[in-house]
Amino acid sequence: MRYLIIILLCLFIESCEKDINITLDASQSRLVVDATIENGRPPMVFLSKSLDYFSKIDPSVLSSSFVRNAKVRIIDGSTEVLLKEDSIKNSTGTKIYFYTTSGQSLSFLGKLKSSYSMVIEAEGKVYNATTTIPETTRKIDSLWWEKVPLAKDSNRVKVVIRAKDKPGLGDYIRFFTKVGQQPFLPGFNSVFDDQVIDGQQYTVPVDKGFDKNSQFSDSTSYFKRGDTVMIKVCNIDKQTYDFWRTSEFNFQSVGNPFSSPIRILSNISNDALGYFGGYGCQYRTIIIPR
Repeated sequence: MRYLIIILLCLFIESCEKDINITLDASQSRLVVDATIENGRPPMVFLSKSLDYFSKIDPSVLSSSFVRNAKVRIIDGSTEVLLKEDSIKNSTGTKIYFYTTSGQSLSFLGKLKSSYSMVIEAEGKVYNATTTIPETTRKIDSLWWEKVPLAKDSNRVKVVIRAKDKPGLGDYIRFFTKVGQQPFLPGFNSVFDDQVIDGQQYTVPVDKGFDKNSQFSDSTSYFKRGDTVMIKVCNIDKQTYDFWRTSEFNFQSVGNPFSSPIRILSNISNDALGYFGGYGCQYRTIIIPR
C-alpha cells in the first residue's frame, strides 16, 4: 500500500509539470560609447548601437552597428576640437569606424593632471561626459621574471613588479600587457584601488593581458621564455575605475547561478552605455631569455 501511494504521488507531480515559454521583448537600441584619452595621445572615440541579448552576431551585423556621421567634440577647458570619422580594417577585413583628431588638431594630445569634457551629437540626441587624466602616482621601481612553481611547462614564467603608492587614498589604476607585436590587452582583473597598499611599497605578479573573446585558462595568465613583454600601468579616475570594476565583475559572473546581478556604471549622460576615460600611463619593458 505504501509503494502504491508513492507511485500515485509521483504520477500526480509529473502531471502538474507545465512547459513555460517566455518571449522577451526586443530591447530599445542605445548608444554605446568607448572613448579614451591618454597622456601624449589623441582622443579615440568608438560609437555603436546596442544589440539584443539573443541577436545573431556576424561581421555584417557588427559593421552595421557602428554609428556614422556623428559630431564628437572634446574640450580641455581652453581648447575645443571637433573629431573626424576614420576607419581601419580588422583581421577579417571588416571596417572599424572611430573618431579622432586630424589636420591641425593633431597637436591636441592628452596631458597629465588635466580634465576633459566630451559632447556627442548622434541621431538627433546629445550626450555628455567628463573625465580626467590623473598624475602617475604608482611608480614602478623594478621589474623581473620568475619561474612558475610546480608548473608542468618549464617555459612558463610570471612577471613581477615592485612599485610604490603615493600616500593618500583615492589612487586607481588599470594595467595592460603586450607581448611582441601583439596589441595591449588588459588583465583578467585589470583595475585596482589603493585601500590596502596606500602609501606603501608592494610586490605583485602581473598577469598576462587577456582577450575576452577567447577561453580563459590557468596558463592564459602566464608568459613564456623568449617573450618581450611591455607593461602599461595607467592611473585612472574614480568613474573609469567604477566602469571597469563593474564591467569585469559582470563578465566574470556570466553563467554563475549564484552570482548577484550588477549594473555596469557608465559616466555617459542620456541613458547611453559605455564610458569616457582618461589614462595617465607609464610603460616598462622586460625581455625574458629563452
